[in-house]
Amino acid sequence: MKIVASIDAGFAPHLCVLLPLLLLVCSSVVTGFPDGAPADTCVKQRANQPNHGQARSQPPNTNPFEVVATSQTYHPGQQIEVVIYSANEQKSSVFRGFFLQARDANSNEWIGEWVQSENTKTIPECSAITHSDNRDKLGAKLIWKAPQNKRGNVYFTGTVLQEYGTFWSDIIGKVQAQP
Repeated sequence: MKIVASIDAGFAPHLCVLLPLLLLVCSSVVTGFPDGAPADTCVKQRANQPNHGQARSQPPNTNPFEVVATSQTYHPGQQIEVVIYSANEQKSSVFRGFFLQARDANSNEWIGEWVQSENTKTIPECSAITHSDNRDKLGAKLIWKAPQNKRGNVYFTGTVLQEYGTFWSDIIGKVQAQP
């Protein structure tokens, strides 16, 4: 009460409205999207990148993470495993989030669907998968399922987020060498 009493009497009624609003705005900026990317990530101006204020993707040559798929070719209904992990053997880097999309290698169209697993959520509108919590992760093992009526080549692309302002976008997944 002492704070309100020392503020100009004409401003005090506005403070009661502005303070809760300010706290709400500040809390949403700090938390971001702890439960993964929203569906509009696929189609916004900077598609497949987090909308984290002024933060921009880090240079590709500094990316400590790998996205690796077990295959680049698919047949109807085939499942392909895609893993995300730290590529730095000396220092294990953790990440907090990811957003991956499956795309047809010829048409670049979104294709197939992801199998939802623990700590993930799928975005079927654009054949994407994202994290469902923002805890530190050493890796992620994901399963993509090819469409039932097609065969062809697929590639996986997206973003790995180390923390709110540090992320790498437009990552193109590699294909695991076959023995």
